[in-house]
Amino acid sequence: MARALPTPVLDDAPLAPGLYVVATPIGNLRDITLRALDVLNQADLILAEDTRVSGKLLAAFGIKGRMERHDEHAAERVRPKVLAALADGQRVALVSDAGTPLISDPGYRLVREAAEAGHKVFPIPGASALLAGLSAAGLPTDRFLFVGFPPAKSAARRTFLTEVAGVRATLVFFEGGSRLAESLADMAAVLGDREAVVCRELTKLYETFYRGPLGTLAADPNLDAPKGEIVILVAPGREVEATAADADAALADALSRLKPADAAAEVAKALGLPRRDLYRRAMELKR
Repeated sequence: MARALPTPVLDDAPLAPGLYVVATPIGNLRDITLRALDVLNQADLILAEDTRVSGKLLAAFGIKGRMERHDEHAAERVRPKVLAALADGQRVALVSDAGTPLISDPGYRLVREAAEAGHKVFPIPGASALLAGLSAAGLPTDRFLFVGFPPAKSAARRTFLTEVAGVRATLVFFEGGSRLAESLADMAAVLGDREAVVCRELTKLYETFYRGPLGTLAADPNLDAPKGEIVILVAPGREVEATAADADAALADALSRLKPADAAAEVAKALGLPRRDLYRRAMELKR
């Protein structure tokens, strides 16, 4: 039997006017912070990616607040109203469906315009799928690159992956379950058989970690369109000098999608080789 959530002891200290960027749980409701509850309890307006999702969170802690939808479709319409509310000295909280706002979520334009107008912007830190996955993956954390969701189509996805292939850092992706196997296969083809970790349903009841080389993970039947939200972490590539064979293989792949000049530019960026030489070789291969 599930235990009831504890009644939070809220701080009655007045909340200063401004825009509060509030992190919310990514699964387990107990990951909400006391400071986040204080802000949500006193906010004059709560901007929610989906008011139904945020409404459940507020109800779980007995908080009643005025909410308004703020997603990629409503942001342009709502933003002037929010800036006017801030100018009137109101306290506005921005939340996403789960995790920290602005991380693969709308909102950065609101934060930028609020700051440019002289309003205070307060970060209220908390849960983040990006950092949760990174902390448990066992991959290097001294340098990492969050690259968000890869493109949906394979050709565009491979181009996207080629652009980050040379980055000497752990790569962090978000992905939907329905495209997971295809994305892993493209990652193995473009990035090589690097060590990787697939995190599914972080902080939730069926939280699972799958670890292994990208090729092995791509072939794992458990990762063929699983349900739930996914974070993929890929180890940094080894710093090795590209050979002529590497260049030819990369050019052949790029030429199947791009014109010679664009293919040369893509491979030059990925392998760190002279673009002029690669263009000359691309024309030879094309002939």
